[in-house]
Amino acid sequence: MNTSSAASHGHGHGDGMTFSHFVSTYVFSKDHKMIGLQFLFTTLLWFIVGGLLALGIRWQLAYPWSDMPVIGGRLFSAEGGQISPEFYTTLFTMHATVMIFFVIIPILAGAFGNYLIPLMIGADDMAFPTLNMLSYWFMWPAFICIGISFLTPPYGAGGGWTSYPPLSAVRAAAPGSQMAQTWWLLGVTLVGISSMMGSVNYMTTIIQMRAPGLSMFRLPLTIWAMFITAVLQAFALPVLTAGGFMQILDRMLGTGFFLPEGLIVNNADMLSGGGQPLLWQHLFWFYSHPAVYIMILPAMGMVSDILSCFARKPIFGYKPMVYSISGIAGLGFIVWGHHMFVSGMNPMLGMTFMVSTMMIALPSAVKVFNWLGTIWGGKIEFTTPMLFSLSFVSMFVIGGLSGIFMAATPVDIFIHDTYYIVAHFHYVLFCGTAMAVMGAIYFWFPKMFGRSMNEGWGKLHFFLTFIFMNGTFYLMHILGAVGFPRRLADPYHYETFKHLLPMNRFITWCAVGMVVSQVIFAVNFFYSIFKGQRVGRNPWRCNTLEWFAPSPPVGHGNFDAQPIVYRGPYEYGSPEVDTDHYPQTQPPPEGVEPSDDGHH
Repeated sequence: MNTSSAASHGHGHGDGMTFSHFVSTYVFSKDHKMIGLQFLFTTLLWFIVGGLLALGIRWQLAYPWSDMPVIGGRLFSAEGGQISPEFYTTLFTMHATVMIFFVIIPILAGAFGNYLIPLMIGADDMAFPTLNMLSYWFMWPAFICIGISFLTPPYGAGGGWTSYPPLSAVRAAAPGSQMAQTWWLLGVTLVGISSMMGSVNYMTTIIQMRAPGLSMFRLPLTIWAMFITAVLQAFALPVLTAGGFMQILDRMLGTGFFLPEGLIVNNADMLSGGGQPLLWQHLFWFYSHPAVYIMILPAMGMVSDILSCFARKPIFGYKPMVYSISGIAGLGFIVWGHHMFVSGMNPMLGMTFMVSTMMIALPSAVKVFNWLGTIWGGKIEFTTPMLFSLSFVSMFVIGGLSGIFMAATPVDIFIHDTYYIVAHFHYVLFCGTAMAVMGAIYFWFPKMFGRSMNEGWGKLHFFLTFIFMNGTFYLMHILGAVGFPRRLADPYHYETFKHLLPMNRFITWCAVGMVVSQVIFAVNFFYSIFKGQRVGRNPWRCNTLEWFAPSPPVGHGNFDAQPIVYRGPYEYGSPEVDTDHYPQTQPPPEGVEPSDDGHH
């Protein structure tokens, strides 16, 4: 540890701050905290972009073929201010791409993973600081590639976030299949490389750099979740990265990995073939279903920590929680086929995927019941992080239950590619993960910036988001149940769906309300960084190691002294001490032996 750099990092940036020092401290920093904040600010900016893209989609479904207000005349002057069908396809492609690859995965693994892992295990930094820095900067070529794909004429990439061939593999297939699709594939491949760098770093750091006394079963559930997510990324991502590279070769060099023999596009014979479009689906979903858990397991870990802290109770069933996270991750690798029930799958194989998918409900149910057990009988403090965490649990239950319907092959064949699917994954990823992320930002904000966010504005942000969110996504279940199709610019072309237009308009205005509600968060967030109330090291009275460090932690050192761990992370209400919390670093009273797993 370089103590001199740590000291200079922590004090008086204004005195003698050279350009090179600024660049090494704030731009190409190897400090895990700075890299975590870089990921946080970057993903929050992309969150705005993804939300605006969603509003474009919603406008078309609510007011099809009408002039888009404010920007329609400028962006779509050739179409008279209307969103064209081709651009609509680009909109939902980019919305999903931005939200999944640039927001949810990087904010969970990149921002919170980077910031919290060393602090929560009592380490000074990550095992490989340079690799850590590169994992962030490898995102920028991906941002640039996806940006170019969006702006490339005629309409940008239009293969959907799933990029199914032959639509995505043949340049002449559609307006959205041209050069923009190649840029899109390149961007997603680079995201994969960035995530693999991070996952190797996380696994090594958690295994090798824990503080003295911090055994694996004394780790907070946030760290367990990050660890298992890193394992998921390490095993699943190479498959997608290889698949993306193969599809680029199909497009650029005329190879035939995903193009069948005898395929004719726009009356022109194909030059090569002999491949399988279904092979791409298998490779894509082999990564992308575990990716669903990459997008929610860290959220589950962080919610566990927040619930335990504000219920002032130990987590109910610590080891079952660890085993259930592991079970979800393991089963996540053998269920990808449920995305392909309508692709002509052998019914026996479909049965296998159906049963394995339903089995995931078991460890998920363990987690839900353990969260309820943690809350039950607790001295609950309804802080903003707690409200967001409680909403995560309830929304995850709704999203999980709707997923069981889709796991059943006969039902899935009926609701596949309808708005029921859209409702399900938004309940899991937005109503679930995004609410957990918001709770985590409010919870760890004092640690990151040494100030607290305004609780009144935070609660207003929560309630408005919660109301508009359910108004937006819950009704989509009803749309899907009557067969309303996704991915179509004008479903009202079919007479049977015309009566659903008022419901879509209601959903759209709820979506507008949800996006506008985030302005409260943005103002509260940026105002609190500079003007928020100053707080001490442990404003929430938590037990885990990061609250033992200064707020914010200073430089490349994190801690004043090496923390020593005596117990597990959830010793709230311990009979050994008079206070309701019992930090992991506090030595036990004389004559009391520390327990093996930290639970009394």
